[in-house]
Amino acid sequence: MLGQMKNIAQLLVEQNVVQTNFENPFTWTSGIKSPVYCDCRELISIPEARDIIVEAFLELMERENLKCDYIAGPATAGIPWAAIIADRLKIPMLYVRSKPKGHGAGKMVEGKVFTQNPNIVVVEDAFSTGGSSIKSAEALRTEVGAMVTHIMGIFSWSTPQSITNAEEADITLAPLTEFHAIVKALIDSGKIDQTQKESLERFHDNPSQWGV
Repeated sequence: MLGQMKNIAQLLVEQNVVQTNFENPFTWTSGIKSPVYCDCRELISIPEARDIIVEAFLELMERENLKCDYIAGPATAGIPWAAIIADRLKIPMLYVRSKPKGHGAGKMVEGKVFTQNPNIVVVEDAFSTGGSSIKSAEALRTEVGAMVTHIMGIFSWSTPQSITNAEEADITLAPLTEFHAIVKALIDSGKIDQTQKESLERFHDNPSQWGV
């Protein structure tokens, strides 16, 4: 598993999906200033990288014995991965809106459910606090009576909050790679130096205070 995390981290760094900027940091939706940004959405436009990610997801499912009736993807970033994986496995797919539809049945889950209490694996692109991904799992549980135990993702920021949120929701977050593997890949590729590595680690330990 550690070897796979390293390889996926290297892939993200090599494809410039991971960017760093210590002078003009990126701004998160929360307002936090971050010296690193990982845009996994770019991977859907890179066929060779996309294939590697899909194979890694399938290997993860086999390794963890994740048997499921459906694959579900949260809107919008999880949808393309869910679609590809569902097609490869020849099983139905659902997607989950970020908020209830403002008309019609007002539901979050889209697609047709043919079985009672289906076993569903959710696939996401990235986890920060895990909140939005877990919200999708909860919608599946509530609206279609799904059994959801795992949410797969390409990348995790490995925040303490994501661990807490997952435990409270009785969910396992299963990323292909995570923050510390990314930092090592950045160092190994020569894209950051030791001082910048330490800065990234300080950011991870206390994001809200890093840029203060």
